[in-house]
Amino acid sequence: RRVRGVRMFLRQIHKLKLPYARLKLSNFPSKRRSSTFEISHGLTDEQKEIQNVALNFAKEKLLPGAPDWDRTHHFPVEVLREAASLGFGGIYVKDTDLGGTGLGRLEAAVVFESLSTADVSTTAYLSIHNMCAGMVDVYGNSNQKEWLLPKLCSMEYLSSYCLTEPNSGSDAAALSTKAIKKDNYYYLTGEKSFISGGGASDIYLIMARTGDESPKGISCFIVPKDSPGLSFGRKSLKLGWNSQPTREVILEECKIPVENLLGKEGDGFKIAMKGLDGGRINIAACSLGGAYACLKHAINHVGVRKAFGQRLSEFQSIQFKLADMATEFYASRLMVLNAARMMDLVDPSATVASAMAKQFTTDRCFEICNQALQIFGGYGYLNEYPVERYLRDLRVHQILEGTNEIMRVIISRRLLAHEFQS
Repeated sequence: RRVRGVRMFLRQIHKLKLPYARLKLSNFPSKRRSSTFEISHGLTDEQKEIQNVALNFAKEKLLPGAPDWDRTHHFPVEVLREAASLGFGGIYVKDTDLGGTGLGRLEAAVVFESLSTADVSTTAYLSIHNMCAGMVDVYGNSNQKEWLLPKLCSMEYLSSYCLTEPNSGSDAAALSTKAIKKDNYYYLTGEKSFISGGGASDIYLIMARTGDESPKGISCFIVPKDSPGLSFGRKSLKLGWNSQPTREVILEECKIPVENLLGKEGDGFKIAMKGLDGGRINIAACSLGGAYACLKHAINHVGVRKAFGQRLSEFQSIQFKLADMATEFYASRLMVLNAARMMDLVDPSATVASAMAKQFTTDRCFEICNQALQIFGGYGYLNEYPVERYLRDLRVHQILEGTNEIMRVIISRRLLAHEFQS
């Protein structure tokens, strides 16, 4: 099914005759530099075509606006909808009759990595929106899919994922938002924190407690923006991710029909965690794109900047630094693509693989950006140069979709459980 989706996607792109599918990748290093350094390394020809579309959309539509969107905190909704017109609003939504693109998690990772070479912040929101669309595709009933998927995939409706609360971050199962059923409605009361797209999104997937205090007491609800009792806090001022709004989502006996329950009562925590498995791969892929851009900028900089009578590229200390950055990037990318493949294969170890990929990649890629800034020296600290924007945008990836400390908890639990069984 995934291969069929790839071919269908490419046929649709070619029919559109958009410039993004025809442009050459002149702004990226040539194969003569290093085949393993190429971000197309290890992909099939069809996956390279998808990557080509995403890279050129990034160059033409994201890169020119990204610095200004960051400075002015502008949310580029129309550009996101242009991305959706290419199939990037419902990348792994399987139902193509309802607007889904029908690609796999591997192709999604390639798309998010490619788009993030230009704009990590906007791409990260797109990845969250795709996570929500994927949850509706997997767990929604036929009525919910027909209602939401066409508008989510086109990004006529924007969506947000709402799990974190003021007093339950890493301990997500301790959430306190309540959902009380009365007649044919649920009434939700509580507060969600750090919600990407908060106040701008049209659909909110909200985890709330319908039963006991265990994870099995949590359910997932589809909450439209115009629901009675739904409101939003002030727009948060952040270190990075400035091209997407972040607000608290406030529920004061928010009234929604019982038909807006996603899955069954008690399935919410399972749905949320399954969504995060893919979300962790997505956000790791966004880190790859930012790190790749910073490494590229650093390579270009050391080739022209001189100190003590020679180019920086002639200093062995710089050569070694670049070698370490490239090696860490390559290792990170292998982990992300492997985790994505495991998700596509429904491998039982995919949860641990995604945790490993997320923890390793977001740590290493942030450090690649940091080292690139160091190579630029004082210029790297100026916002006229792009490296500092990538660094600010990547920093939060070590926190969201489960902190990297929680990733280590997931990994170690699986290791110790297997050790005990042996």
